[in-house]
Amino acid sequence: MSGTTTPGSVTSALRDAKLRAPSPLFDRPSTPRGVFSSQQGFLRALGGLCIVLLAVLPFLDASRYTMSIATSALIYVMLCMGLNVVVGYAGLLDLGYIAFFAVGAYVSGILTTVVGLPMWMALPATILCCIVAGIIIGAPTLRLRSDYLAIVTLGFGEIIRITANNLKITGGPSGIHGIPTWSFGDWSFADGLTIGGLVFPQRVLFYYFVAAIVVLVGVIGAGRLAKGKMGRAWKAVRDDEDAAEAMGINTYLAKISAYIIGAVWAGVAGQLMATHLSAISPNSFQFLYSALILMAVVLGGMGSTPGVIIGALFVSLAPELLRDFSEWRFLIFGVLLVVVMLFRPSGLWPSTAILPWLRKRRPVPPPTQGFLAPVPVDEDETPLAAEDATAEEGEGR
Repeated sequence: MSGTTTPGSVTSALRDAKLRAPSPLFDRPSTPRGVFSSQQGFLRALGGLCIVLLAVLPFLDASRYTMSIATSALIYVMLCMGLNVVVGYAGLLDLGYIAFFAVGAYVSGILTTVVGLPMWMALPATILCCIVAGIIIGAPTLRLRSDYLAIVTLGFGEIIRITANNLKITGGPSGIHGIPTWSFGDWSFADGLTIGGLVFPQRVLFYYFVAAIVVLVGVIGAGRLAKGKMGRAWKAVRDDEDAAEAMGINTYLAKISAYIIGAVWAGVAGQLMATHLSAISPNSFQFLYSALILMAVVLGGMGSTPGVIIGALFVSLAPELLRDFSEWRFLIFGVLLVVVMLFRPSGLWPSTAILPWLRKRRPVPPPTQGFLAPVPVDEDETPLAAEDATAEEGEGR
């Protein structure tokens, strides 16, 4: 009968529909190939280009001024990357981040000038002191949230600066001078280096390369942390701390781990700055610098490593590029910041940014075009569900 459906006819219909449906293995839309076919590939290519530029810059212009400005910019990048872990990943508004920068600078300065340790031996002690400082400051303050946390961290930042301004071992208002350079055996950064007949400036070049290596390690480390279990815990705390705690995440441990990692980053940057300038003073660690670092993170895009690097370079290099406008450079700098934030409120490179050419990809075919294509039914055939319902109705009668 034409009104009945047999299992054989259903199987045949399914087979015919499967043959007519496009295969997802062969009929999927074409996508761009090569380096620019994915966000990750583009970022790796961009990172490789930046490494090449960092390596080539001293051969293009090895003047003391250029190398000093480039080193200072890289130190800013290190600071901003550390604060990005605290603010961008964990969502902790820290207005006293410059305190850890001061701890690293003063500990290395005291150990090298008073104790007489070489700089490479002072580095582990500096990291340890920054970890202890992060625990001492973070243990009580990280139980607070939002504005209260910001106010307390601001207070700790000022406490560190005022303490350094009044202690004899830190040099008081004059600070510490004559901080020795890095040395390895009989050779030190102050000896300079000649490569291929090109004489590089004494000590300045080597601090530039050390800063570049530290930044490179920091970029790789930040990427690993952000994608790992700890990074996911930070982002969960940032998005909703109560929900993260309900899901079994130790929110306090996540916050203090981010705080300690940020403190270590700032401490290493402080030691590099102290040896680079050979002198430090309390005026180098005012609240203004905490605000500038936070501004760079927000300007570049919180939680975005490329964005933070761009923001740090903008904040550190813009005043130098505007030095010809000595009377107006800070006004112009402020106007540029306002304009950028008006047109890019999420930052120059936010963490959710998608490359323009990746947005224009053809969408993935909906399920109705693949294996889940509907099975065609002849008009004179009755679906199995309807036939079963009719049979049950007849039995009920």
